[in-house]
Amino acid sequence: MGNLSGKVSIITGAGSGIGRQTALTFAQNGAKVVVAEVNEANGQETVQQIEDAGGEATFFKVDVSKYDEVEAMVDFAVREYGTLDVLFNNAGVSHVANVLDEDIEDYHKLISVDQHGVFYGIKAGADKMKELGVRGVIVNTASTFAFLAYPSNITYNMAKAAVVQATKTAAADLAPHGIRVVGVAPATINTDILKEYPAEALEAIKVKHMRNDVIEPERVADVVAFLASDAADAINGSVIPVDDGYLSFK
Repeated sequence: MGNLSGKVSIITGAGSGIGRQTALTFAQNGAKVVVAEVNEANGQETVQQIEDAGGEATFFKVDVSKYDEVEAMVDFAVREYGTLDVLFNNAGVSHVANVLDEDIEDYHKLISVDQHGVFYGIKAGADKMKELGVRGVIVNTASTFAFLAYPSNITYNMAKAAVVQATKTAAADLAPHGIRVVGVAPATINTDILKEYPAEALEAIKVKHMRNDVIEPERVADVVAFLASDAADAINGSVIPVDDGYLSFK
């Protein structure tokens, strides 16, 4: 894992799951972390965990589906810590729906967070990094479902496929400014959402991974921390599967 010492980072969706674990991992590796989260109680809990472990963090409440709030988040980070080195566009929502059953309001909600929210983060983060002359890194959370036509998941699949293309295109656009844009594509991660799955459904998911189990959030956080570090300087425009063989073999 790369060294993040002194780097100022924003992590969206940092109140739980991959976002919380990445915030903890970043802080453990020396980064100053803006915990960006729509759920204030969860976000403040992440900040407390970081501070209890000796790290440095602060909370910012944000709805990533609103561009003015994303801009305000970026401005806050710079006011608080003086610069912006890393922005992890991780916040996301999901729901299961067949195309014939998809509710239009649910469709728009998911797209506004998972697709528009990532674009807003890229745009606001890149504008600020360019203004400051920072050779920063923007990391986006995609999904294995960006590459697989998983049934009854049409809106989520669409949004995450858009994240992959946004990552690649933004990397090309921002390379002249020294800003890298990369992504991660997790498979099934052991977060609270799995508690809603029936036991049979969860077992069916587990066997799609090479080790026949879901992946812990720490494994995704480790990859994000590496991608955000100078050690990954030669990786740009790539979306890295964190999938335990899901895409390749199962």
